[in-house]
Amino acid sequence: MQAISEQDIKARIERDNPWWNKPDDLILEATYQRRVYFASFKTLALDFDVRRATILLGPRRVGKTVIIKQLVHEAIQQGIHPKSILYASIDAPIYSGISLERFLDFMPKDSNGKRVVLFDEIQYLPNWEVHMKDLVDNHSDIKFIATGSAAAALRLKSRESGAGRFSEFMLPPLTFYEFLMFTGKDDDLIERTDEKRHVRYRAKNIDLLNESFIDYLNFGGYPEAVLNETIRRNAEQFIRSDIIDKVLLKDLPSLYGINEIQELNRLFTVLAYNTGNEASLENISQESGITKPTIKKYIEYLESAFLIIKLSTVDDNCRTMKRERNFKVYLSNPSMRAALFAPVKAVETDKVGHLVESAILSQWQHANSFRQIRYARWRNEGEVDVVLLEENQKPGFIGEIKWSDRLKKHFADETRSMQTMLRRHSSIRQAFVTTRTIDDRRELEGRELLIMPSAVYCYTVGRNITSRLGPSQVIPNANE
Repeated sequence: MQAISEQDIKARIERDNPWWNKPDDLILEATYQRRVYFASFKTLALDFDVRRATILLGPRRVGKTVIIKQLVHEAIQQGIHPKSILYASIDAPIYSGISLERFLDFMPKDSNGKRVVLFDEIQYLPNWEVHMKDLVDNHSDIKFIATGSAAAALRLKSRESGAGRFSEFMLPPLTFYEFLMFTGKDDDLIERTDEKRHVRYRAKNIDLLNESFIDYLNFGGYPEAVLNETIRRNAEQFIRSDIIDKVLLKDLPSLYGINEIQELNRLFTVLAYNTGNEASLENISQESGITKPTIKKYIEYLESAFLIIKLSTVDDNCRTMKRERNFKVYLSNPSMRAALFAPVKAVETDKVGHLVESAILSQWQHANSFRQIRYARWRNEGEVDVVLLEENQKPGFIGEIKWSDRLKKHFADETRSMQTMLRRHSSIRQAFVTTRTIDDRRELEGRELLIMPSAVYCYTVGRNITSRLGPSQVIPNANE
């Protein structure tokens, strides 16, 4: 059998870098609407004063490849010579076995000045972090950028082997704020009011906003599904076949050597159906028929592939259990549930309620403080959905996420658990509770209680976090 020729490899690279031969042609992706994360990513990725590679992490189909193609356009606009920019998708079969160093040999000989090299889907190269660190150390004139879909695995390796050499940038699913921008409904549905301490966002028409929110829960986490009507009409095919199945059948087995693919698929289906519910290894094992050690391992894999979010628990004193018995699992993108089962409707209160929790948690994925978020549960049915632990491990912020307006008639019952925590922890600055339509403020145990429709809260958190992307700590407070 013949080996893949160097000429064929060169031809493929030239095809993937059309700006080498046609520098005046507009890169197609440059015409696409940009995510709000683009400006911050560009600043980080094209900073030649910092000798680090930039690693763009995130799940499949959230726009990583589009963003780096847009970055190519921006680099050319900033004066970097088109032939000094190389792009390669590492998952292409023709590149199998090629080291990262080898790609540099395929750059045009007449490239000059600053150079940019972009590797897409870097996780398909074994020991990529060792190769990348070596490139950064030995090529001070090149800015290296890489993307990957197995976020946790890539982050772990980048921190272990690339200390001081890699800068990470997380690209989460589309936020609700971005969804409204992409659909052109932002100005029609949301109004901004300037208050003494902060900016508040309110619904111009809460019923219409909730309609868009349900659309977001069903298909709104993926830019392509939002912008392409054909994909949106067949979201099940797009999300399940092109995203979920590729992760479960290709990415995870190849990265971790998983042989029981159907077992992994069965576990994910159980978790997706029960998104937002409290779980334990024991009850998941009973439901799925998979052993507890295997479940624990698979959950870590699903987290690394950015399919799920696992939230740990604390008690009413905000103490972490020595032995974790219970936890919550959320879909990192609520749209996956509709693709696996069926789209939800606003009247399906229980189903929508859990997806709303998933949606709000997904807005916080870019926040530095996300790893400090827990939920609280204790005896006598006490539970608080969101607890933000600060650096001293004391709670600074708590909240309840609901898709109902029961608060109006049953205020004491609906806030009982939060009252317990507020009485025990003077460190809590503010509490919130979301509703279906109620927008108000009350006092609870001497602290401010922010009451806001879930759709507005989801929009506010996403907008505030994305508006201050960068090195600063982001607190998941809708009003800060």
